[in-house]
Amino acid sequence: MKKALISGITGQDGSFLAELLIEKGYEVHGIIRRSSSFNTGRIEHLYADPHDADTKLFLHYGDITDGSRMSDLMRTLKPDEVYHLAAMSHVRVSFDEPVNSVMIDAVGTINMLEAIRNQHPTAKFYNAASSEMYGLVQEVPQTEKTPFYPRSPYACSKVYSYWQTRNYREAYNMHASNGILFNHDSSRRGATFVTRKITIAAARIALGLQGKLYLGNLDAKRDFGHAQDYVKAMVLMLQQPQSDDYVISTGETHSVREFLELVFGFYGLDVNKYVEIDPRYFRPSEVDILLGDSSKAREKLGWKPKYNFNSLALDMSKADYELARKESVTTKDFEDWKNG
Repeated sequence: MKKALISGITGQDGSFLAELLIEKGYEVHGIIRRSSSFNTGRIEHLYADPHDADTKLFLHYGDITDGSRMSDLMRTLKPDEVYHLAAMSHVRVSFDEPVNSVMIDAVGTINMLEAIRNQHPTAKFYNAASSEMYGLVQEVPQTEKTPFYPRSPYACSKVYSYWQTRNYREAYNMHASNGILFNHDSSRRGATFVTRKITIAAARIALGLQGKLYLGNLDAKRDFGHAQDYVKAMVLMLQQPQSDDYVISTGETHSVREFLELVFGFYGLDVNKYVEIDPRYFRPSEVDILLGDSSKAREKLGWKPKYNFNSLALDMSKADYELARKESVTTKDFEDWKNG
């Protein structure tokens, strides 16, 4: 049985990846940070009694900024594959917390690479790179050969991690791959990210639970995919005889405004009536357009996405409508109880 270690297992990508690996028969280990509140909601359906013989998921406390702890886990677990997904992934927030972003997104990656090199060098390593590294794009579409021009502390940290992964591959002959993933979302996306803000707000407005939605730049264009498609590419990368770097994208670009209008259109809502622009959500330096060319991944990995722009928006909207509907029922029950 293959063994995988996932950092960031409680996030959107980590939870989908854990599901996929368990389906493939892996024993999956995840790194989680200690918190005073529960933060394992996305993987609770996978996490059973650790003493059960059928359990395939095991969680371990740790912080990727703690290099000694990463070394301990690598030496103890000796995973066949390591998927490094943990990050401070909110681009706008990285401007407010640049040092914290660097510690997590850059130093965290070097800690993982050093742990593998020193404790278990045969492990295959996947690093979650980002389309944000292209920033002020030098060409459209972006490929594996397009120069980087990062425009945020988050993106700068990801560029560092990308090059360190390549450096360890070339210097130490490690199986280390970068997945340059373009925007990918789902109903498990954090509620502070723009696509999820939109799908949550549209459902709540339609059910009378919310009055307005406040957003930033609606003209930014992104290559939107579904996280379930993209974690499949991660696994495929680590099955290759040689490690490499791959762009993972749909090959289409759409503006935030298009996503907004599509989702609000599902409910017959007027965007102009319910949406207002708030300058607080603008970045100090914007990334205007991202459009990926994933030809290499499609040819060498045999990867292709199942979801397109419309089906992604519909999938997210259905899930968030169900959440809002439950909230509406709960709210009504509470009001009925309060009013006797």
